[in-house]
Amino acid sequence: MNPKQPLLICVVGPTAIGKTKLAIALANAFSTEIISADSRQFYNEMSIGTAVPSADELRAAPHHFIQNKSIFEDYSVGDFEKEALALLTRLFKKHKVVVMVGGSGLYVDAVVTGLDYFPEVASEIRVKLNSELTENGIETLQRELKEVDPAYFEQVDIYNPHRLVRALQIYRGTGKPYSSFLKRKKSNRNFDTFFIGLTAEREIIYNRINRRVDAMVTNGLIEEAQTLLPHKQRNALQTVGYRELFEFFDENITLAEAISEIKKNTRRFAKRQITWFKKNEAINWFNYETEAREILNFIKEKNAL
Repeated sequence: MNPKQPLLICVVGPTAIGKTKLAIALANAFSTEIISADSRQFYNEMSIGTAVPSADELRAAPHHFIQNKSIFEDYSVGDFEKEALALLTRLFKKHKVVVMVGGSGLYVDAVVTGLDYFPEVASEIRVKLNSELTENGIETLQRELKEVDPAYFEQVDIYNPHRLVRALQIYRGTGKPYSSFLKRKKSNRNFDTFFIGLTAEREIIYNRINRRVDAMVTNGLIEEAQTLLPHKQRNALQTVGYRELFEFFDENITLAEAISEIKKNTRRFAKRQITWFKKNEAINWFNYETEAREILNFIKEKNAL
């Protein structure tokens, strides 16, 4: 660590583990602000199903990138990288430390190390893949990706058609798996990064997810999804919690089945998050029940703060 450089503390881990609570505690301890790196929470129209921080939590510390976009805007991880780095430049002028929190590993990595380079491939390949998606369903693309790039298949949200099409476009255009282009070169940053990860036994994580989904339903998730049904083809809505309810509204499954699928797919999503973050040897892992004070002291000790 360079003591002259500002510090970005990244709080990561699977969904429903308690990252928001810890991030707020750290932000208050350092009198600083929070950058959300949860790609599901960017969108103003999606609140309940993305577990956006509550009004009390948002008041407890300044937050950025929470419901700051619309589902009708095209917004990529590259856009987030540019905007987050610009914001960090401004924040580090008044804060020695900034906290970034989120379970979207790709978005965290984009800020910390930069996006990977991918060669240009013919747009016709993407058009053909989108046509296959429409005609044959997402399962066809899932099977192909699992066969040609099992490493990326274990990391990616396999229910996000945009991610599947992008990975297969690179594969078909280059003959090389998408994962082979990942993390080839890191970008230089003018700040240091320190990772804190929250974890728990898998059964505990899954139980917390199940309880959160039940709470979302109680708090109006079904009604929220109903208002978004006319826009279900938007890329932002290709996500767990909404996709399953759209199937219910289309009378393809029952409500009970939709809720069960939300829980199952969220558990699968958490498993992929864990797989992604476990590859990062820089993460300092703590049990989710660890007191924030203990984690704060650890950060101060390791970074001479």
